Amino acid sequence: MMKLQGGLLQWSRSSLIPSIYTPIKTSQFSISACVIERNHQLTAKERRQLRNERRESKSGYSWREEVEERLIKKPKKRYASWTEELNLDTLAESGPQWWVVRVSRLRGQETAQILARALARQFPEMEFSVYAPAVQVKRKLKNGSISVKPKPVFPGCIFIRCILNKEIHDSIREVEGVGGFIGSKVGNTKRQINKPRPVDDSDLEAIFKQAKEEQEKADSEFEELQRAEEEEAAILVASQKLLESNSDVIETVKESKPKRALRKATLATETKGRKKKLAAGSTVRVLSGTFAEFVGNLRKVNRKTAKATVGFTLFGKETLVEIDINELVPEIQS
Repeated sequence: MMKLQGGLLQWSRSSLIPSIYTPIKTSQFSISACVIERNHQLTAKERRQLRNERRESKSGYSWREEVEERLIKKPKKRYASWTEELNLDTLAESGPQWWVVRVSRLRGQETAQILARALARQFPEMEFSVYAPAVQVKRKLKNGSISVKPKPVFPGCIFIRCILNKEIHDSIREVEGVGGFIGSKVGNTKRQINKPRPVDDSDLEAIFKQAKEEQEKADSEFEELQRAEEEEAAILVASQKLLESNSDVIETVKESKPKRALRKATLATETKGRKKKLAAGSTVRVLSGTFAEFVGNLRKVNRKTAKATVGFTLFGKETLVEIDINELVPEIQS
């Protein structure tokens, strides 16, 4: 601050910076921060009680009911230990079931027959059934016979119904062409096996229904093909009959016409009486041959060889041709 004293201007540094005395107010902690700090100090039991109190404070919500529902929905363990789950003899407890066996896609029917014979030989008292769903496809061969070949509905799978245990399971797996059962992995990291899984009766009924529908479809297609072939054969027979009738008409027309030799003979008889009329210098007409219907001048007649020399005008020049007398007729000038 500057002060004028005795003509001198006095300056003090402290006078430029005013002293501010503002009391600092202590900020209060937020509620959430207090709760967090308090939770760090609480024990696990106190925190659990606090959480339960918050849940109960919500209207229309019961955490106890939610926990009870989860416990009810949780499936109970079927086996006491994992080793018991690996035991395949427990599969016999469910009684006879349908099982799916993997086989070759190309030899499914043959493998089903081999499996049925092997089970009948090894377990004669056991009731079982082997089912390989297939469609019997019919085909007509060129020689007229009909061949029937099975077309599998589910290639690579066959179904067997029996009471399954470890002994039967192992004997089925040892059959030639069998690749094992369709199931799920069970066990732990120490030991795992593929445990067979049965097929529900509803699923198997759907399989039976599908196989039946496909068989009916194949039969209807074969019948339609047979009907079409019969119609084509009928049309072919009708066309052949029509051609035969036309050929008969043509033959009758041909028979009605005189043959060439007979025609020549008749012409010869007709011209027999005209031979005497043929004389050199007369105009004649050719009846048959290369120069049929040509008109020319008769130059020479040889009665011994029955030949005549006739002159024709071709391209402005006269050409002499030797022709049989029987093929010449005197031209009548009108």
